Amino acid sequence: MNKFSPFLLGLSLAAAGGSLATAQDQPMPAVSVPKYLQIIVEYPKPGKGGLAHDKTENAFVQAATKANFPIHYLAYNALSGKPRAIFISHFDSFDAMQTANKVFETNAEEFERINADDGELLEDSKQLIFKYVPELSYHPKGPNPHVRYLEARIVHVRPGHGKEFEDLVKMWIAASDKAGSSNHWGAYSVEYGDQIGSYVFLTSDESMADIDKGEAEEPKYMEILSEADKREARELRAEAIDADRFELYSVNPVQSYAPEEFIKADPDFWAPKAAAKPAMEGKKGKK
Repeated sequence: MNKFSPFLLGLSLAAAGGSLATAQDQPMPAVSVPKYLQIIVEYPKPGKGGLAHDKTENAFVQAATKANFPIHYLAYNALSGKPRAIFISHFDSFDAMQTANKVFETNAEEFERINADDGELLEDSKQLIFKYVPELSYHPKGPNPHVRYLEARIVHVRPGHGKEFEDLVKMWIAASDKAGSSNHWGAYSVEYGDQIGSYVFLTSDESMADIDKGEAEEPKYMEILSEADKREARELRAEAIDADRFELYSVNPVQSYAPEEFIKADPDFWAPKAAAKPAMEGKKGKK
């Protein structure tokens, strides 16, 4: 997602004439986008990240593999903000999560041993669950074995101003269409673990060149916006949003419990040989 987009700057995203209606009438792309995301955030103690955290997390990966844990997850390390690791898993029903939890419970002794080792490295952690919002998403992409970076835009909407926020995002979508933007994102609203009204917009990148490409498109937006457009979007943004930030993450394959199709597509990345030795020393289940 282009962090220099007019949406961030408070400019209008409405294209002239009937383009907003046209954008809304277009069918969503036929992609397999997960209905729910579970995001676990871990904050290592100073000096306890890096290889030390890789070791305990890869132990979890090996334990999950041995137990045939049914929900996979990808690990990302922060390139912005406070040092942390996030683990993103997806599922399409809470019944599927319950089934996964039963596998965890069956192997609780081993997972808890690894949890204790991992906990020694952490100063804090939290778990959140988000639900996919298709009408606020734009050309969303399903799971991709070639993803290497993740851009996350975290927004909190003022209570009672959800309509203004939805209007603003739909204006953003319309402007992206008119500008011929390469933007794409999946929109998710919080279900559990954070303030109601929290949203995350996720964009996966195969290289940092994708980020450069998004930033280079900013002039396209400026060309299609009138002063009235800009004023309208600033007003909507001021009414709807009370917190807004961007974060950047890189994939950590050693800490990821990647699905088999990812490993087959790129074994050198998702199953590095360096992960093999620490793998058997102890492990956690991301549940």
